[in-house]
Amino acid sequence: MIPATKSLQGEGAPPYFRSRSALSYCAPLLVNGIALPFFPVWLAGLNFGDREIGLVLAIPMVVRVLVVPIVGILADRVDERANVLFWSGALSLLTAIALYWTSDFWPVLLVYSIQGATYAPYVPIVESIAVSGVRRWGFDYGSMRVWGSIAFIFSTLIGGQMIGKWGGAMVLPTMIGGFVLTTMMAFFCPRIGPTRRRNQPINLQAPTGSGLRSPQLLISMIGVSVQQSSHAMMYTFASIYWRDLGFSGTQIAVLWSIGVTAEVMVFFMSRMLNRRFSAWMLIFFGSSMCVLRWILFPINLGFFGYFVLQCFHSCTYACVHTGIQRRIVASVQETQEASAQGAYFFYNGMFLGLMTLASGYLYAWLGLSSYYIMAGVAAFGLAMVIFARNLQPSGSAFGGRASEAS
Repeated sequence: MIPATKSLQGEGAPPYFRSRSALSYCAPLLVNGIALPFFPVWLAGLNFGDREIGLVLAIPMVVRVLVVPIVGILADRVDERANVLFWSGALSLLTAIALYWTSDFWPVLLVYSIQGATYAPYVPIVESIAVSGVRRWGFDYGSMRVWGSIAFIFSTLIGGQMIGKWGGAMVLPTMIGGFVLTTMMAFFCPRIGPTRRRNQPINLQAPTGSGLRSPQLLISMIGVSVQQSSHAMMYTFASIYWRDLGFSGTQIAVLWSIGVTAEVMVFFMSRMLNRRFSAWMLIFFGSSMCVLRWILFPINLGFFGYFVLQCFHSCTYACVHTGIQRRIVASVQETQEASAQGAYFFYNGMFLGLMTLASGYLYAWLGLSSYYIMAGVAAFGLAMVIFARNLQPSGSAFGGRASEAS
């Protein structure tokens, strides 16, 4: 995803940095592999309506975006960013246990919102540590991040088998087990000390512009976040809709997993993509495919049709995520890495939360036609990124190589 060097790789790096970073991605995405597709099913089992499900999923997202930038700034200033992971995992574990004693709307909303706040910093902190490894020692980002996606696939497939056997009752126990792993993994995450400016891999462009104050970076992150927020309708109601179509728990798990499998393929191909395409081109292509994805989604395509459509996730998420991470690396110093990841998480979470909140009302009002609104949202995000690209100095070609236009 992010270019790496060969000459600096391994010099001064903590032992097994790549493996430990990969495992650090696996732990939280094991939780996400259960929560993302199946937590709405657990909520539906409590007899919550579409609007209530939308609220329970949306409010924690809003809470997260208020927490992550603050934690990101603090993480840039502490001696060891990985120490933040223990508190994030342990407090999240307590909230998952607390959900056992909640079944009414307001208690569930409160506890799940607290979980959103405590768990939110985990992945951005891991992301900042991994990207520091790219900067300092030239490790390949994709080879680390890909294992988190593989963990998501494994977790979702197992979850599909479990929900087919035990229904929504399996969600909380598996989430608790996942949070135990995230807490344990905090002790094995690489310790790399405070952020610094030097030892940046030689084939990464030195950060240009004014870093986090760059209008181009700001508009790019917001535009990508708007485009990503169009996934809210699918994240919230796809599993429920597929169950209504008669798909089994295993089939639903396969549909979720194939999307992430396609995403994994993009990460495995990241070096080739970096050589052939600029970051801007990856974002433009992924966002355009996102518009097409939501136009097609309301059509009853059957299991095979949705299988193919879920493969679009490789474009609508992975290509776009690849591009924006490269833009962040090209725009900020390492001393701002956690802050930049926190800022991106803020925008991403804020728009995703607002769109998730809106999706509950839109789905209750328009049903499947609400996906056409998601297509419009993705198109608007694409337009913002195109505007940001036009702020780039004219020396970089629109579709040039990564070396020409990161």
